[in-house]
Amino acid sequence: MVVRTITGDAAVAYGAMLARAEVVPGFPITPQTIIIEKITEFINDGLMDADFIPAESEHSVMSVAVGASAGGVRTFTATSSQGLALMYEMLFAAAPSRLPVVMAVANRSLGAASGIWTEHNDSQPVRESGWLQVYVEDNQEALDMTIQAFRIAEDHRVMLPIMVCLDGFILSHVVEGVDIPERSIVDSFLPKFVPVNVLDPREPFMINPVTPPEFATEMRYQQDRTVEASKPVIMEVDRQYAALTGRSYGGLFEEYRMEDAEIALVGAGTWAGIAREAVDQLRAEGTRAGLIKLRFMRPFPGEELRLATAHLKGLGVFDRSAAFNGYGPVFTEMRNALYGSGVPITDHVAGIGGRDITVEMVREMYEIVEGNASGEKVRECTWHALRGEQR
Repeated sequence: MVVRTITGDAAVAYGAMLARAEVVPGFPITPQTIIIEKITEFINDGLMDADFIPAESEHSVMSVAVGASAGGVRTFTATSSQGLALMYEMLFAAAPSRLPVVMAVANRSLGAASGIWTEHNDSQPVRESGWLQVYVEDNQEALDMTIQAFRIAEDHRVMLPIMVCLDGFILSHVVEGVDIPERSIVDSFLPKFVPVNVLDPREPFMINPVTPPEFATEMRYQQDRTVEASKPVIMEVDRQYAALTGRSYGGLFEEYRMEDAEIALVGAGTWAGIAREAVDQLRAEGTRAGLIKLRFMRPFPGEELRLATAHLKGLGVFDRSAAFNGYGPVFTEMRNALYGSGVPITDHVAGIGGRDITVEMVREMYEIVEGNASGEKVRECTWHALRGEQR
């Protein structure tokens, strides 16, 4: 194994190269462009045997990805923010067609009056598209999860596309030491792609034609059940990867100091590293705080999280996106999962538009969770570091 100091985008590109992706359609958009650029370098230097297909838009990128995957080849692409929005129509072609495309999403604020910095409001809205969706914390996990994503998506028990989401700039452009596994190790972990159905002009048939009402309900039900059935596959893949590399990420989510915790926070992305430091400080002061790093939004581990948090006196949820229902999307999912459990739960929105999240801010989240647990009247949803009055 070789340790290289590389960006999160480069780490994803190394993952796609080591996974032997065969077709890579792409279109540049900050902050994911480095991923595609690095892959073209690998191809040019003979390190990657793949076809790079430059498209005229992200809609075309996903169209090419759907066609390539339907043709039976391992397919990878990457996008961000407005690019993901432009793909929207074709996201709903890939998933129902059961095409195991792997796509990296460098999370970036989406919409008017936004910038190019980190926010989860690009990927969170498409969690209903039928794609699996995982959020990573650091550059090492970005590389490892890109490799694992192919194994999960291409498993015949799954056969669904998957998004590997990494915080824009905080990971995409920041350099860290990353352990690059030997190609032989990855080859032993990730077998050659064996598609279930392949479009072949010698034996013509259709994938996902217009589906009449007599069949549509069953098709959608099968897709829904398969997302849920991917949970044991995710756990299995994590264990097998750990056996080869020594790195385990816990599968659906990762727990930190939860064994005897009385209060805890749950959230996704790079925020988890800051939250660990806050937990350690609170523990040193006598507060029994814990942390759950949520990795997968789809499948959402509702039952598993309900069990993991059953002993808590209070729980807070971190959201880096607004659902415009008064709360954030992760909180909405968590409150549904904990319905009837009796565990008091609050929402904590922060980091919107790339605003910094500090240890002090996370400690404030824990203070609110602790107050809620002790019966104090607190806001059900707090926007942290908000300038002006919070109503």
